[in-house]
Amino acid sequence: MEDYHKPDQQTLQALRDTANRLRINSIKATTAAGSGHPTSCCSAAEIMSVLFFHTMRYKPQDPRNVNNDRFVLSKGHAAPILYAVWAEAGFLHESELLNLRKIDSILEGHPVPLPNRINKCSKQPSNKTGKEKNSNPHSKYLQGTPEDLKGYRVYCVLGDGELSEGSVWEAMAFAGFYKLDNLVAILDINRLGQSDPAPLQHHVEIYQKRCEAFGWHAIIVDGHSVEELCKAFGQAKHQPTAIIAKTYKGKGITGIEDKENWHGKPLPKNMAEQIIQEIDERIQNKKRLSPAFPQEDAPIVSIRNVRMPSPPNYKMGEKVASRKAYGLALAKLGHASDRVIALDGDTKNSTFSELFKKEHPSRFIECYIAEQNMVSVAVGCAARDRNVVFVSTFATFYTRAFDQIRMAAISESNINLCGSHCGVSIGEDGPSQMALEDLGMFRTIPNATVFYPSDAVSTEKAVELAANTKGICFIRTSRPENAVIYSSNEDFRIGQAKVVFKSKDDQVTVIGAGVTLHEALAAAEQLKKERISIRVIDPFTIKPLDKKTILENARATKGRIITVEDHYYEGGIGEAVCAAVVGEPGITVSRLAVSHVPRSGKPAELLRMFGIDKEAIIQAVKMAVSKSRNAE
Repeated sequence: MEDYHKPDQQTLQALRDTANRLRINSIKATTAAGSGHPTSCCSAAEIMSVLFFHTMRYKPQDPRNVNNDRFVLSKGHAAPILYAVWAEAGFLHESELLNLRKIDSILEGHPVPLPNRINKCSKQPSNKTGKEKNSNPHSKYLQGTPEDLKGYRVYCVLGDGELSEGSVWEAMAFAGFYKLDNLVAILDINRLGQSDPAPLQHHVEIYQKRCEAFGWHAIIVDGHSVEELCKAFGQAKHQPTAIIAKTYKGKGITGIEDKENWHGKPLPKNMAEQIIQEIDERIQNKKRLSPAFPQEDAPIVSIRNVRMPSPPNYKMGEKVASRKAYGLALAKLGHASDRVIALDGDTKNSTFSELFKKEHPSRFIECYIAEQNMVSVAVGCAARDRNVVFVSTFATFYTRAFDQIRMAAISESNINLCGSHCGVSIGEDGPSQMALEDLGMFRTIPNATVFYPSDAVSTEKAVELAANTKGICFIRTSRPENAVIYSSNEDFRIGQAKVVFKSKDDQVTVIGAGVTLHEALAAAEQLKKERISIRVIDPFTIKPLDKKTILENARATKGRIITVEDHYYEGGIGEAVCAAVVGEPGITVSRLAVSHVPRSGKPAELLRMFGIDKEAIIQAVKMAVSKSRNAE
């Protein structure tokens, strides 16, 4: 309470009036849309009023200003009241609120990135996006690097329903451990979930104890008292703060307040008109409040064109695991820009991100074994395009964070995820540690780029390309040491495959990546001795896939393609190739992949067991050639 200065009665009344205008516009918008969550909005009205028109410092017409306080609406159902705030602050016309959830409106059912400015004469959003006053549900994150954490604060509104989510408590533990004193979480405890009351209903004292146990300063307030909220937000602490606001779902709506079975239901038009009139009569003054502007103290930075300071330094034939090449490349990239940061989930000695930590300790964030939160932290670090963010863990552990990854894509985030220990080639650790579905998972992410480098040189190039590529990037790295097959001056591009073994008499095109590319090269050498020539392709990126190169070489090898991969059949390289060549006349694809849940064993044994080693490729090639000859 040290820094708290009680607002005068005129200001307090203005905040109450603002809250009621936000209620009215939330009801109007959802009724016009015929869908939405007005009751979820109404419980948060005073919270949003005090936050945006008393506590937060920001420029309404410059939402991407780096000095603005940050706001995260984790309680995504309350999107209409966020849009109402934009209108109240003058960012858009109130009339635009009536276009909520329409196909040509920026105001979607749950928060998404917003334009820098909304064209006042058109419903069409601009292509430029910001994330300043909105976010995706279930994202609690750190924003920026230490040198950025000057004056701004981060405020996150959560609903009590989502407090059953494990990702929330991962974030609470992270923030408490790192004492993120610029972070304030506001828990809107309105008692009611979607289909039932929330587990703790209005036992706010239990929420307080839980937050305190995670290292937070926790304050219980009447969430509909603007004075109590102002006082709570005015407290400065050397730890994150949780404001536990006891509220009522549908507050201010006669006959609906604190009643079940009203979640996600707009008010019928006649009822809405009556309720709006009742709420409007409580408003004493139509004067609008303006937010205070932020302190201009954040440094200007650029993350464009981050390039390696020198070419790769590997010798042809040298054996290096791509997971180690990733760590070396990341540390090297860190010297190119002080905006490169790295996160890991307590696997840094296996992913080799520890090499980055050793050279750039202030830009390394240990997230421990909490992959959902780790991805969310990455999203926060990448917000406002101020950092080049790399995340690493075992590839299989990203399955735990798939929700956060897909929401990162929806939020138009630019994060780079490296997954090591892919496939059965990791050996004795067994199936729980073997990523065999990761390619399928990341291929489904909109606008994602999926790298699968096969040696140290291509891994370093993938890291550099990912640093300069928009959207979600995934780099798949392997545990075994494999020979360097590319020279240091080899040029790599996204969506451009490499033909690594060929002759004019090739009869089959074999496509492999990572360890299976090396098995394919070994098979090619053996087959050459038997006077059977094959062409070997390294796709480099699985998404986008180089369809042109694949088709050209397949046609040069009588239409025969064999794919071989250390991944399940579903969703991997084989399916990607099949999708690329579907409908092309005269093209046949045979696939070699992991067919079922594997077991512990030596890498060579497992590659042989699942028919993805050199010998299996040789047999597949001979079978393809034999079938063709028989057909002739």
